[in-house]
Amino acid sequence: MKILMVCLGNICRSPLAHGVLQHLADNNGLAWTVESAGTGNWHVGDPPDRRTIAVARQYGIDISGQRAQQFQSYHFDEYDHILVMDRENLRNVLAKARTAEQRARVQLFLPDDEVPDPYFDDELFDPVYKLVEARCKELVEEWSKDRP
Repeated sequence: MKILMVCLGNICRSPLAHGVLQHLADNNGLAWTVESAGTGNWHVGDPPDRRTIAVARQYGIDISGQRAQQFQSYHFDEYDHILVMDRENLRNVLAKARTAEQRARVQLFLPDDEVPDPYFDDELFDPVYKLVEARCKELVEEWSKDRP
C-alpha cells in the first residue's frame, strides 16, 4: 500500500505523519510506502522544519532525510490513500483531481477535524506529534485488518 500525507509546505505536519506512519508500519511488518508533499512550493527540496525533526527524534523517529516536494496531479495515480491535514489543503488537492476515482483516494487525515499547523507556535509541536501518532496507530489497526 502507498500512502501520501499532504499539508501546506511539507515541512511540519505531513513529514511528521509520514515519518510516524512509516515507523509504525515497519514495526508492524507492513509493506507500506509512506511519503509526504505540500500544496505549496516554497520549501521544495528542503528538509522538515528543525522543530519537526526534533519532536520526531524525541520519540525515536528520524525524519531528517526527508525532502519537501509539491503535490502534483500524477500523485493520484501513485498512491492508494492521500491524507490531507486540513480542509484548505483538501480543497486544493481535490481541485487537481480529474476523476471520481482520484477524488475517492483523498480524505482528511483526521476524519472530522484538522491537524493544527504548529509552524508559528513552538508549543504546538509536541501536541501535534501526539495527535498524529494516535491517528497513525488507528490507521495501522484499520488498514492492516485484511492483511494475510
